[in-house]
Amino acid sequence: MALGTRLASSLRRALAALHWAAPGQRRGLSTPQGSEPSFHLGGIFPPLATPFSPTQEVDYSQLEGNLRRYASIPFRGLVVLGSNGEYPYLAPCERVDVVNRVRRALPRDRLLMAGSGCESTQATIELTVSMAEAGADVALVVTPCYYRGAMTSAALVHHYTEVADASPIPVVLYSVPANTGLDLPMEAVITLAQHPNIIGIKDSGGDITRMGLMVHKTRQEDFQVLAGSAGFLLASYAVGASGAVCALANVLGDPLCQLDRLCRQGQWQEARDLQHRLIEPNTAVTRRFGIPGLKKAMEWFGYYGGPCRAPLAPLSPAQVEELRSTFSANGWL
Repeated sequence: MALGTRLASSLRRALAALHWAAPGQRRGLSTPQGSEPSFHLGGIFPPLATPFSPTQEVDYSQLEGNLRRYASIPFRGLVVLGSNGEYPYLAPCERVDVVNRVRRALPRDRLLMAGSGCESTQATIELTVSMAEAGADVALVVTPCYYRGAMTSAALVHHYTEVADASPIPVVLYSVPANTGLDLPMEAVITLAQHPNIIGIKDSGGDITRMGLMVHKTRQEDFQVLAGSAGFLLASYAVGASGAVCALANVLGDPLCQLDRLCRQGQWQEARDLQHRLIEPNTAVTRRFGIPGLKKAMEWFGYYGGPCRAPLAPLSPAQVEELRSTFSANGWL
């Protein structure tokens, strides 16, 4: 890695720390004793659902309406163009436009993390630069997976190193095996955590042992582990995760921020009680009914959900009823 790249990355992150470190923020749960991360990711990030009109165009007016409602919730920031944003179904120009619109509406004390992962290293670098120019603070880079048989640990380390070297903003790794069929190998994570411009990982696999080991093995690095789901948020915090990117936060943002606060304050009994009530709704809007279920639930809580882009299909009436019953049974409706 060139010395100039290291110095530039260090300077970018030092400036980011001055701008973004939350006043009075407690030590991140994955932070080793005596060390503070230069770029705080601690807290809750909803991965925004992309609103579409009935004709399946991006509905920027509804997007701005949802952002106004989210502004009153103490999120650490927002994720744009993650899995729940129907990122693969957006044209490159739409992806950049969405980030631009969100940045303009988002208060400067909220981080904007934007998905920029593509199948090739070159395309990922180009889109990451575009996301930075559109106002993203952090790039969320999912594992390339189309040729998953060739995605060895060495290949992935090379890919992410090239992206991080070229990126004008910090990079967060993204492992989501349910969608990609590929778990970012532990040895790759440990190696990449040493890169000065790679600041963390969003792990959506749900393997708490793996997450705890990641925290342990990267404890000497400036690197944070983010839980990728509300279903295992408390467990992730217990093993040292710093924060979380949770689809359910699009619907139940305040309760998830409350759970985050309870864990940080060590109020584990209250946290456990709240976590129990979030498990089934979380499963319903992720594994069970996916993005169509998430968007339907958003409508019950005052947000615009709207249709998905084809080929994602809307829920059937029976599925809608099952979804509603899940939220009702846990006291949310």
